[in-house]
This record gives sequence, C-alpha cells and structure tokens, in this order.
Amino acid sequence: MPVSKNDVKYIAALARIDVPEDKLEGFTKSLAGIIQYVEQLQKLDVDQVKPTSHAVPVGNVLRPDKVKPSLTNQEALAIAVEAKDGSFKVPLVIE
Repeated sequence: MPVSKNDVKYIAALARIDVPEDKLEGFTKSLAGIIQYVEQLQKLDVDQVKPTSHAVPVGNVLRPDKVKPSLTNQEALAIAVEAKDGSFKVPLVIE
C-alpha cells in the first residue's frame, strides 16, 4: 500500500500534530515501512497460537500477610506532639 505525503498530513491532522513540510518525506518513508511490516505480520499463520493477554505469565508478587507483634496504642501515641481520644491530633489542612 503506497503512502503519500497527503496521507501523512491527514493522519497528522487527525492526531493534531504539526508536521513541518521539510519532515514530511521522512515521516512518509517511516509510515510506509510500518505499514509494510504490519502487512508481513498479517501473512503469519496464527491459527494454532493460543490468545493471551500478557506475553509472560502474571502472578501475584505480594507475600502473604503474617501477623506480627506491633505497637500498642499508648506506645504509638507516646511520640505524638498532641493526642486526642486515642488518636494523633494534627493541624487542620483544609480551610
């Protein structure tokens, strides 16, 4: 499929990209190469290829939760500048 400068201008207008006149020739050749490559890919027989959503297997990389000893409420609030009703009291940030 031959690609013309008008095709590149049209696609650039759709993408709202300003392509300078001196760059049109290079973009035309690049787009033609991309289209030629896609045409090659379309010729491949992929009937026996199982569809996948990822190129590599995806698994959960998080470790399982383990209950460990932690600070009590009093120990955590011991470093607080100010506490109220068992919680940290902080300055108001939203006015």
